Amino acid sequence: MSVRLQDEAFEPGALLTVFSEGRTKTGAIVSFTGIARADQGDATILELEAYPGFTEAEIGKIAAEAETRFSLHDLMVVHRTGKIAPGEAVVFVATAAAHRREAFEAADFLMDYLKSRAPFWKKEHGATGAQWIEPTARDRSDVARWD
Repeated sequence: MSVRLQDEAFEPGALLTVFSEGRTKTGAIVSFTGIARADQGDATILELEAYPGFTEAEIGKIAAEAETRFSLHDLMVVHRTGKIAPGEAVVFVATAAAHRREAFEAADFLMDYLKSRAPFWKKEHGATGAQWIEPTARDRSDVARWD
């Protein structure tokens, strides 16, 4: 299991290559990459704040739950912090399991947690100024299905 926060941009394809190497007993690898988008064409900057150490530990707890719950062979979470421009990768999640269903469900479970409950503080900067972002009703509904 690998959980990493970083301010620097990352290349999702390179992460997937490293994650996939040497997996002779794994039948499925699922990956997800979240990309920062500009809402309605605005040149919006996404800013993510986290408490170093604490945020990784909290994500590590949910990652450990995912490993057990979905019988994973391994998982990787890389999440950006700092200012992120539209088109840049924000988050990368990869899961490895014996079968596809477990790998897909684990990736979905992890992303629902990261989107709604992980200890990040999100702010968008755009033409009208900066505003804090809270999880939407859909985000809360998505994560509640795992309870």
